[in-house]
Amino acid sequence: MKIDLEKEHVIDGVFRASDDDGLYRKQVEYLYESSPFYQQKLNDAGFASATDVGGLGDIAGLPFTEKDELRKSRTDENAIGGHLAVRKDEIVRIFSTSGTTGTPSYIPLTQSDLDNWITISSRSYSASGVRKGDAIVSTYNAGPFVAGAALEAFAKLGLCHIPVGLANTERLMAAVQLLKPGALALTPSYALHLSEWAAERDIDIFNSTVKRILVAGEPGGGEPAIRQKIEQAWGAKVTEAMGIGDISVSIWGECEEQCGMHFSGAGIVHFELIDPATGTPVPLEDGAEGELVYTHMKHRAAPLLRFRSRDHVRVSVSRCACGRTTPRLRCIGRTDDMLIVRGVNVFPSAIREVVNEFVPDVTGVIAIRPLVTSTKQAPPLPVTVELAQGIEATGTLADRIRARIREKLIVTTKIDLVPAGRLPRTDYKSKLLDWSQAR
Repeated sequence: MKIDLEKEHVIDGVFRASDDDGLYRKQVEYLYESSPFYQQKLNDAGFASATDVGGLGDIAGLPFTEKDELRKSRTDENAIGGHLAVRKDEIVRIFSTSGTTGTPSYIPLTQSDLDNWITISSRSYSASGVRKGDAIVSTYNAGPFVAGAALEAFAKLGLCHIPVGLANTERLMAAVQLLKPGALALTPSYALHLSEWAAERDIDIFNSTVKRILVAGEPGGGEPAIRQKIEQAWGAKVTEAMGIGDISVSIWGECEEQCGMHFSGAGIVHFELIDPATGTPVPLEDGAEGELVYTHMKHRAAPLLRFRSRDHVRVSVSRCACGRTTPRLRCIGRTDDMLIVRGVNVFPSAIREVVNEFVPDVTGVIAIRPLVTSTKQAPPLPVTVELAQGIEATGTLADRIRARIREKLIVTTKIDLVPAGRLPRTDYKSKLLDWSQAR
């Protein structure tokens, strides 16, 4: 179905495209017909049939789907899980998560699922301003992972895609210097690392051909100080994108106005905003904050209903200057990374954002080092902050950083200043939480 972007709007605090209700009802019927997992889950919740479930306006009455539920539904015979809803011969692609905390999750796609993922990603990346004929270098080792589908959007957009992959900075910079691409696709952490790497070698990246940097994979690209550092180093405009492997890649993509990532999944994915503590709906309005919850609208292989993403975001619904009417957002952090310090919720990325106010005295690279293996932490929260090159540690600077974090986040910290280059860099996702000292 072709979606008329001008008909996308917010109704009673919920974002809907023109025929979302009809798509949703058909999807629920499909779940009852084809998904053993949801047949049982909805029956247990008191819904005997798709008719009982009702329409999209009733979705808040349905139970959430948690990632742990999906893990527990796996068997030796079905490694994907009980939510698998198609025969194996209908699957054309199986991606996986990185599996950093155990056995990876497997994410199957039918051909129509894959096509929908590529469509969503194409909407997301085209918002950045890349155009047919542009050359783009990507650094993700995306082959086995869901990001691989997002990179297929580059071909659909008519871009010349130059995949370089991770852990090869020299090869990447050679591609930039010799092939002269107009865009880069990478994490914000790696974009910052490349700027430091180039500065150490007196390589002029500011005057390179790169004029657009598309960042994704972690929060940070929307933080003003980080964005400014990347743009000033590269002489390029930074836009960010965000998705989630279980639902789709690059569901959100920022336009050239740089005022939040636009929803790119209309007619394919439905999203809600909830209070992460209570699970109650949060109406979509400018400044609203909450956790994203997703529902597939046209998925076949392993569709999900009210899937909790754990991404905590801030929403804008006013019309963007670019003309798009879709809601847009900034990712504040992940609720499963959140710490509670004497009753105050704090996201690691929020601490980094405050520390970045002290550039150029600091590099902006930090490490939060909790002392106990628990979400709840007693103050002061240990935070290591890296100094900029040539800057010496002083009690005054540490006190200023500590006071600013207390002022903005209402959290008491212990600031440990370390010399430039002491904290690790990464060519993929940064890790702001260091649990090595936790007991």
